[in-house]
Amino acid sequence: MQEFDPRHQPSRYGPRALVCLAGCAALALSWQLTVHNPQPESSAAALDPAAVAALQNKAFAEAEAQPGFSRPEKVAMTIAPGETFEQAVLRLGVPADEAHQAVSALGKAFDTVNIKAGLAFEAAVARPRDRRGPVRLIGLSMRADPTRTITLSRTFDGALRLREMEEQVRGETTVACGKMEGSLYESATSAGATPEIVAQAVKLFSHKFDFARDIHPGDKFCLVFDRKLTESGRTVEAGDLKFAEVKGSRFYRFQPPGDSEAQFFDQLGKNIRGLLLRTPLAVVRITSGFGMRLHPLLGYTRMHAGIDFGAPIGTPVYAAGDGVVEEARWAGGYGRWLKIRHNAQWETGYGHLSGWAVKPGQHVRQGQVVAYTGSTGESTGPHLHYEVILNGKKINPKGAKVPQGTILEGRELAMFKAQEARVDGLLKTAGEGDVRLAQADEPTASQLALRSGEEASEGGGRSSLRRSLR
Repeated sequence: MQEFDPRHQPSRYGPRALVCLAGCAALALSWQLTVHNPQPESSAAALDPAAVAALQNKAFAEAEAQPGFSRPEKVAMTIAPGETFEQAVLRLGVPADEAHQAVSALGKAFDTVNIKAGLAFEAAVARPRDRRGPVRLIGLSMRADPTRTITLSRTFDGALRLREMEEQVRGETTVACGKMEGSLYESATSAGATPEIVAQAVKLFSHKFDFARDIHPGDKFCLVFDRKLTESGRTVEAGDLKFAEVKGSRFYRFQPPGDSEAQFFDQLGKNIRGLLLRTPLAVVRITSGFGMRLHPLLGYTRMHAGIDFGAPIGTPVYAAGDGVVEEARWAGGYGRWLKIRHNAQWETGYGHLSGWAVKPGQHVRQGQVVAYTGSTGESTGPHLHYEVILNGKKINPKGAKVPQGTILEGRELAMFKAQEARVDGLLKTAGEGDVRLAQADEPTASQLALRSGEEASEGGGRSSLRRSLR
């Protein structure tokens, strides 16, 4: 038997072996995690915030199902008229307590009570493997507002986890150019312009063009405007139209010192805003011109003292010029009728309306919505009857010689020319192709959105330049 020697520590190999084995296991596990979850080698390989948000959103909506359930499947949902959020979740086939739990969780970050029909969300549900019983809600994702996404995902312990992701918003100046294919609205929106910007452009060129007759396929257009975008490229707010060109006519936005609002001027500094618009609608289709005609309802020939523009019921009608509403009443064959006095000589009239947006005595501005098209009175279909009255006599709106705008001079002209040069510089930069590819909002196969590598200073902030081409 070996004697005990107090000068030597006893050797205990069992515990040391266990520690060694545990260390090897930890090392092996660390290697496995490294292989399956490699870290980026540099900051250049890291995902941008928009990509991270998209991956998180997808992960939440496709969370793993609980044991006993099949893999989750995506279901796109929309709130129906008169439906509550909880009722919409119940339509997925989940139990009532689960639907209540999900809506209660969402209520911490979103008003689930005061919602509107049409609100969309995406759910992920899993069905029992034995096909018996209700489905299980695995995840839910919805856009709470243009920049914020809310997600619910079920954790392994069965709880629902709520997360909010908000994208940063940036401003940019956009150049959208192309050729006419259909209406200006169709062509410009296809090239990247927003509906709000197109509406501004239509009003602008209503001084110069009759869109039903003067615009043809292949005509060139170009718009420069501000807008605000999220990191993923969605437009959340349309800004001001800064420049517009159609068929070689170029107009620049400029606000002279002391003026209450900006206006548009041509390359010579002439204010293009005449006394009256040539067309008081954004969508124009002439169905009947000025002059003698066979009345479609009365059956005999008589004078048609205006122009008829075909348009769906409810299409906004714009005031042709600044003025005061003289009449807004029922006027026999004209149906609902509106009359505006612009000055001592000029008046305009609007007939067959479905409704008014102004009242007698009210002051209106050129381009302001004053009524809506209809088919009231002696009418065979939805349209606007438009009249121009000079010194009490009805004249042809198409050939009316309407007073034009003023011309900038001196210091104001110099300031305008400096602003014109800045816009022309943006157009030149976009035309030189000093750009990089960038994905546009819902691009079509024939559409590329190109974003400039330069940045322009605007109002103390920074904005990038994007060009959309077809």
